[in-house]
Parts: sequence; structure tokens; C-alpha cells
Amino acid sequence: MAARAHDSDRRRPSGARPKRSRRVSALSMARGGAGDVERIGLKSTGWRDSYHFLMTIPMPGLLGALISVYLLANAGFALLYLIFPGSIANARPGSFADAYFFSVQTMATIGYGALLPGDLAGNLIATGETVFGMLAVALSAGIVFARVSRPTARMMFSEVAVIGPRNGVPTLMFRVANRRRNQIVEAQISVAVLRRERTAEGEELRRFHDLKLERNRTPIFALSWTVLHVIDQESPLAGATRETLLADDVEILCSITGIDETFAQPVHARFGYGVGDIRWNTRFADIMRRHDDGTRAVDYTHFHDTID
Repeated sequence: MAARAHDSDRRRPSGARPKRSRRVSALSMARGGAGDVERIGLKSTGWRDSYHFLMTIPMPGLLGALISVYLLANAGFALLYLIFPGSIANARPGSFADAYFFSVQTMATIGYGALLPGDLAGNLIATGETVFGMLAVALSAGIVFARVSRPTARMMFSEVAVIGPRNGVPTLMFRVANRRRNQIVEAQISVAVLRRERTAEGEELRRFHDLKLERNRTPIFALSWTVLHVIDQESPLAGATRETLLADDVEILCSITGIDETFAQPVHARFGYGVGDIRWNTRFADIMRRHDDGTRAVDYTHFHDTID
């Protein structure tokens, strides 16, 4: 939760959807949001961080921005041509349409031949526009290629986590699945609890506590993975109840990384669970199936379902 995980895709469970807890900043960011904490006194980086902005906005927004810049740039050059009458040969006097489409032909280096620079001013503007067009095409092509070629994870996290007995011991469990038909090599997952605490001096703070997992890595992640944390005496969740978790404003944050075998590059995803996303004294429904011919299958339609 990017891999954008958002980096993660989720499906609504067939049962009643659990009541969502208030999404504070860490949980919102773990689910692909920007968080709800106001940042005071932090100066904006402005145009110096424009590349990061273009790499993070949704693809429709990026395409819309590039098209808008292209149209506005041609309009600006068209106005320059109109400032100098006679700069475009064979154009109708004062015609913005002729100046605009001549700008499009110049920036794209099409050159149909009907319209052409008519004097020195026209040639100078056309030269500047050609240089601008080459730089704009190079930059926009690089940004689009970087967005398209960037490997992303397609992970699916269970919409709920459960706390229930496993081998007689209370265990926190949730599921992760690889939605692509490939493998993620050397996948590793880390899970932490974020909760509100108070020091002996009375200072209130939010602190991370790492959860020890029954298995935190797998050499090949292809189908589904049930992540387990045994709640023993050493666990940060020892003795926890729904009421204590609510009082401590607890969030469970998880991050998974690995190497996508298709791209041979690292991918990641993240997700988070609030107190309202945890079901108690229950377990996940079995999603493994065996057909009559002996072949096995994974039924993702019950990926989010739980059984009391």
C-alpha cells in the first residue's frame, strides 16, 4: 500500500463490511493517501520539485498537464507572430487561427509549405519555437517513459485482520496476494504497531513497535501469503482488547518488498489496519481448492471472508 501498493488492490468481502476506524495520518498514508496532518512551517519546494510532482500525479492528470502546456505554448507563440505583421507569409492578416496552426506546424517540424516565415522576425520566432519544441518533446517523452516503465506491485491485502486462536495461542493474521501471474522473488514483509504512549514525565508521543512474525520472508511469492504474529508475553499486543486498542489509538502498518521477476527490479506495497478493521475470535475462510482431477486452485472470491 506500490507498489501505487496504491500500491494495493482490495475487494469488498462478501460479509458485512467492518466499521472503519478514523483514518489518521499513518494509516491513510499506508493505504496510499497523503495523510491528514497539517504541515506548518515547511517551505514549499515549488518548481524545484516539479519532476517529483509529475511522477506522482495520476496518469490522466499528467497527460492533461502535458496537453495543456502544448496548447498554451502554441497559443503564446501564435501571439508573438501576430505582434509582428507579415512574419508569416501567406497567412491572413491578423488571423489568430493561421498563426496558431503555423505555430503547431513549426513546433512539430511538419512544414507543409503553405505557411512559412515571411521576414526576419518570423524566422527568429520560428527558430526559438523549434528549440522549445525539441526540448519539450524530449522532456515529456522522458517523463512518460519513466512513468510507464516504472515497475509497480499489484498486491491485494485482506480488508480485515483477525485475532484468533491458532494452535491454542492468540494470533494476529492478515492475508497478502500477488495479483499478477508472475513471481516476486525474495519477498519480505515487516509489520509494526503504532500507538499512543505517555512517558514517565507526562510527555505524550506515538511510538512504533515491530511485530515478530512467524515468517517474514519467502523465497517465492506467487499466490497468497497469510502473515502471522503470535501474541505471546513478549508481543506489544499482549493482553490487548478492543477497548485498549481504541484507547491507545492503535494502527497496524505493514510493508512488503521483493524483486519482480518480470522487470528484475524491486517492487513494494504497503497497507494498514485500524482498530475497526480487526475482527476478534475468528479466522480466515479457506481459499485453497482441489478439483476432481487433482489440480489445485486458489479461490480469491473468498480472500476477505472470515469464519467465526
